[in-house]
Amino acid sequence: MVEVTVTPRSSLADQPVQVQVRGLSPSQLVTLRAWLRDEHGECFQAWVFFRADGAGEVDPARHAALGGSYTGVWPMGIFWFLQPDTTFRRLIKRDVAGSPFVVHLEVFDGLHLVSGPQDQPLASCQAERWYVGPGVQRVPIREGRVRGALFLPP
Repeated sequence: MVEVTVTPRSSLADQPVQVQVRGLSPSQLVTLRAWLRDEHGECFQAWVFFRADGAGEVDPARHAALGGSYTGVWPMGIFWFLQPDTTFRRLIKRDVAGSPFVVHLEVFDGLHLVSGPQDQPLASCQAERWYVGPGVQRVPIREGRVRGALFLPP
């Protein structure tokens, strides 16, 4: 059975995570897709092609991506190379304290550049990427023409 995991499942946005795919056939060609919807409903996604090792595993920290959104060994590349479906959109988190970005990871057999409703992934999981740690207090700053926010640790 194919399985994709993100460890830790919930983390701060600047914290590295480990992505692993297990249960593939040796040398199987797969597509790893990550996608999320921002607060305006805009979809951002990245597609990367990998060939499983002899144990039937894919680890972006050890295995080079063969193509897609990037090539080479990038442990966090699937998160860093998210691109908008609509040109000139930027991935911005406005509600940094209230909710995380939920990144969906999916593994498809073979090369997939576009996925439709008929395409079922071999495996999928979700990762939460938070912008503010637990207990951090956000204090808005408005003084004259200065606008900002002060983040106070617990």
